[in-house]
Amino acid sequence: MTKDGITIILAPLQGFTDLTFRNVFSDHFSGLDEAVAPFISTMGQKRLKPSRIKDVYPENNKKLFVIPQILGNNTEDFIFLANHLFEMGIKKINWNLGCPHSKIAKKKRGSGLLMYPDKIDSFLDTVIPRISNTLSVKLRLGRKSKNEIFKVLPVLDKYPLDEIILHPRTGIQMYEGTSDHDAFEKAFLSSAHPLTYNGDITDLNTFYIVKKKFPCIKRFMIGRGILSNPFLAEDIKGILVKKNQIERLKIFHDSLFDSYQTIFSGPAHLTGRMKGFWRYLGPSFKDSKKQLKMIFKASSIKKYQDMVETFFKTEFEFIK
Repeated sequence: MTKDGITIILAPLQGFTDLTFRNVFSDHFSGLDEAVAPFISTMGQKRLKPSRIKDVYPENNKKLFVIPQILGNNTEDFIFLANHLFEMGIKKINWNLGCPHSKIAKKKRGSGLLMYPDKIDSFLDTVIPRISNTLSVKLRLGRKSKNEIFKVLPVLDKYPLDEIILHPRTGIQMYEGTSDHDAFEKAFLSSAHPLTYNGDITDLNTFYIVKKKFPCIKRFMIGRGILSNPFLAEDIKGILVKKNQIERLKIFHDSLFDSYQTIFSGPAHLTGRMKGFWRYLGPSFKDSKKQLKMIFKASSIKKYQDMVETFFKTEFEFIK
């Protein structure tokens, strides 16, 4: 946290911000204060497998404070999972009311539940008294309409939540268009709970725009901006590191690659995961499209490593 009290939280991005990424990132960059882990779907006692919650084991997450996120609308399954996490030593959890993907929304989970404030009310009325953890909520403006949130907020006001993390888009927007700052402001003024801002902070300029618009907001969640610019949290907090940026990115990449190599069994899984990160990080290098295409075309681990080595030796300007 900086002297003005800014807290930066790593957003939960399925397939990206897992345990391995969080720990490796924390070894090479600073500025993050917390992370909300990618969601865990609710599961009954008979379906609870250690592999499904390994990502949030406290003993594996000592480098960055991590809050597990639960996705689901079944009260009994949610209560079971929440209390199991509490027994593991996890005192704070988050409920996902924002996932925009249609397959999830159609089942009235994630952003799909935002159209049913009465169901949210019934869910929280049942869950809150029976879990030992404290609860926060991550949500969007609505599933189809940005006005849906104004029927949800009075419901959330009835319950003792840690915070509300609001991404000011609708679910059907996915990540298209821009974050609606006016709708966020209206929600901020309408909520009895503290709001955390999430959405489209990709560089210092976009952070300052949000900070100027909402000077009272002290907690900011950033996901895609961190993946495309790993220095962003340091920049926001004014943390100066004298090491060469390109060198730091190369060392970070190699450490992440080595860590995933111990986890993934086949070359396609390993290179596929790493190429996913390049889709965020790559465009931050000026005039690098041709070389990036070579990385994406690499079909073997050896070819991938060769293309990455060539990429970094080219010394493209990092423009974020």
